[in-house]
Amino acid sequence: MQSSVLSAPDPTSDPRLEAHLRAHLGAWPAEGVSAVGSEARNRPAWDGARIPGVVVRSPAGTAVISVRPGSVEAVRPLVPAVAQADFPARLAATLGAPGKVSPWLPMRWSVDPAGLEDIGEWVEPTHPVLPGWLRAFPGPVLLARDESGAYLGGVGMKPHTEFGHEIAVGTDERMRGRGVARRLVAQAARAALDHGLVPLYVHAPDNLPSARVADAAGFPDRGWRLLVVWEDRS
Repeated sequence: MQSSVLSAPDPTSDPRLEAHLRAHLGAWPAEGVSAVGSEARNRPAWDGARIPGVVVRSPAGTAVISVRPGSVEAVRPLVPAVAQADFPARLAATLGAPGKVSPWLPMRWSVDPAGLEDIGEWVEPTHPVLPGWLRAFPGPVLLARDESGAYLGGVGMKPHTEFGHEIAVGTDERMRGRGVARRLVAQAARAALDHGLVPLYVHAPDNLPSARVADAAGFPDRGWRLLVVWEDRS
């Protein structure tokens, strides 16, 4: 592991989150802003995507910029610029992926999900009722159905590390605004915690319905932010 550090203290709020971030980024806790070379960036993500850059910034302003080991020197000049508006574009260009970068995404996590009613069952992603997007997940997915067996909503778990899984939720259009998504997210979060994982919830900054689901399910916005640079699949 290689790193470049701009020093300052950065406490971490929960040991489960810290373990996930250390595995996902290559280093944590962050001391100031760190550029870290991690072999995790050379491995395909859970869905086969290639992710040459991941940045997590804490509420305290500390951050880890995780890149491939050979890219650390190239991104070193960006360490002081992590809070600047043009940082995402500069990072993507430096990593050879201009334009292929997310905005700063709210990265929520929970160790105390809302005590909402369980409404789903865990099924294999080959279940015939599931929509196509839920069939892409590598493990069991959470499925909610109505009395006739029709699909109401579902959750897939993105296994980023052995310590942290991200919740992805979707509902049938006719069920939106009826509390299905929040109950599924809370149920999935409890299952993740039961398995020793920290459940994560990430959404676009302007996706207000998704933000409301997260709030209701027990995933407050604590100020953590995530940035992702990706490559085209070959």
